[in-house]
This record gives sequence, structure tokens and C-alpha cells, in this order.
Amino acid sequence: MNDWLNLTTLVIATLAGLAVVGVIALVVHRSIRNLMLRLNKLEAMRSDFVANVSHEVKTPVSAIKAAVETIQADPAMPREDAERFTKIIARQADRLSAIVDDLLSLARIEQHAGEIYAELQSEPVVSVIEAACETCQAHAQEKKITLNHSCDPALKAPINAPLLEQATVNLIVNAIKYSSEGTTVEVCARPRGREVLIEVTDEGRGIEPEHLPRLFERFYRTDKARSRALGGTGLGLSIVKHVAEAHGGRVSVESEVGRGSMFCIHLLADDPTAK
Repeated sequence: MNDWLNLTTLVIATLAGLAVVGVIALVVHRSIRNLMLRLNKLEAMRSDFVANVSHEVKTPVSAIKAAVETIQADPAMPREDAERFTKIIARQADRLSAIVDDLLSLARIEQHAGEIYAELQSEPVVSVIEAACETCQAHAQEKKITLNHSCDPALKAPINAPLLEQATVNLIVNAIKYSSEGTTVEVCARPRGREVLIEVTDEGRGIEPEHLPRLFERFYRTDKARSRALGGTGLGLSIVKHVAEAHGGRVSVESEVGRGSMFCIHLLADDPTAK
């Protein structure tokens, strides 16, 4: 009888041990699988990023190369033609420089996001709004666009002022770029619940609904040819997103084709009870 009990106990213990081992193996297998899926996703993202950068850089480099070769092939080229080609070189060089600057900005924000969040200071948001609008005023005047801004001077939020100004400038530049002459761009900062919102509203052509979920991705464009023609790098909105996230916030967009768009940076309110 004792031998039977001992054998039964041994079998049960063995089965229990095998069950535990099986559960551990299953958990480890799933963890490894999830890890591999994540690594594969990261690798795919890295590959896409490299491909996008290569594509964006190739266009201005090709234009510069073609212009230089044309000048070299005709030493007796009339002055007017030579000046036209040197302007092409200068314009494309500026485009390359803008791409590099935006890539460096993204890299710095991503690398130091935690430090940025830890060092946020409660400051008036109005100073950021005013500085951003001042930076963009000349560009707005060139297109005969009215640039208005509004913000309660008492409104404060934990911010990194230079970074937030850069993000706001990016939104205003985009609004001006895709708006028609004689329209208005409104920049407004206001409290809402536990957030402070910075809204940039334009009267442009609007954005189709299918594009809205991807607008803040790197190099994503709704109209690639038009965006490049207007001088965009395809990184401006991605920088806005990363700046917002470094503040512990987020971004959003609302748009209606033919009516315009409103881009918004959501920040944490300085006073959690703000309404």
C-alpha cells in the first residue's frame, strides 16, 4: 500500500513538474517570439528609414551633379545660363542642409527625451507663441497671409521653451505653406482640462481623411511632388510629434478638404485643476 502511495505521489509530482516546465517553456517561447517580432519590426523600421533618407538625399544630389556637369561641359556658357545653374546648385544645397538639420534635431530629441522631460520649467506659453509668430511673420507677409495669435499671458505650462518654439514654428510654416494668398492662419494657446493646447489653424485646401493617421511619420507626404516643390523635408511634423512627446504630451490634427486644418500640440497643464 505504501509503495502504491509513493508511486502515485511520484507520478503526480512528476506530472506537476512537467506541467510547470511546460508553462515556463511556453512563457519563454512567447517572450522570445515577441522579442523577435519586436526586433523584426525595429529592423523593418530602420530599413525603411534608411531607404527614405537615401531617396530624399538622392534627389538634390542628382540635381547638383547634373548642374555641375552642365557647367563643366560648356566653359563658354553665357553668364545668364551659368547663373541659372548656380542657383539650382545653391537651392538644392539648401535643401540638403535642411534635411541634415531636421535629422539632427530628431536624433537629439529622441536621444534626450527623458532629460528634456525631467528639466521642464513652468513658464508662460505666450512668450513661445509670440516668438514663433514673429519668426514666421515675414513668410506670411510674402504670401499676403494674415497671421494672428492669442494666448492668456497668465497661462503657464511645464515646457522647454526653445524646443516648443521650434515645434510651433514648424506648424505655422506648414500652415502658411499650404494656404492660399489672402487667407488667415490662427495660432492659439488655451487651457482645456488638464492640458494646455497650442492650436494652429489654417484655411488651406485640407487633408484627405486617409492621410491623417500617418501625417506625423517621418518623410510621409500627402503630395510628394508638391511638398518638395514647396521646400519641405518631410520631417517637420515628425519633429513636432517628438517635441510634444518629450513634454509628456501628444499631437493631433483635424482637417476637412476644402476648409482647412487644425494641428494641435497637447501639453500637460501647469495646474492640474485648470479648466
